Amino acid sequence: MGKSVLIVDDTMFIRRLLKDILEKNGITDIIEAQNGDAALRMYIDNKPDVVLMDVNMPEKDGLTAIREIIAYDHDANIAVCSAMSHRDTVMTAVLEGAKDFIVKPFLEERVMETLAKLA
Repeated sequence: MGKSVLIVDDTMFIRRLLKDILEKNGITDIIEAQNGDAALRMYIDNKPDVVLMDVNMPEKDGLTAIREIIAYDHDANIAVCSAMSHRDTVMTAVLEGAKDFIVKPFLEERVMETLAKLA
């Protein structure tokens, strides 16, 4: 699988969990960022096929990072990965440009389904 994925989450455990799921499924081009500021820089530098973005992070939250990445690249493929399954958060993320939403704790099948859909 030749997809590149940017994982954005302030929790190392979550980044590791997502990375393990991706690697198990043949995705090895994986970039990690721990906040929205780093996510924007990593996106610009690497132009990944898919971004898996947390919402609540220090320095710059995921919704702001989504807005900035979409302003840079309107075609960016972003899926929000968050424990915040509230309807308002999902709607805001979609309005900002996210194309999918994965609720934590996530299932491997759901993560891979999202990647297949977006990339």
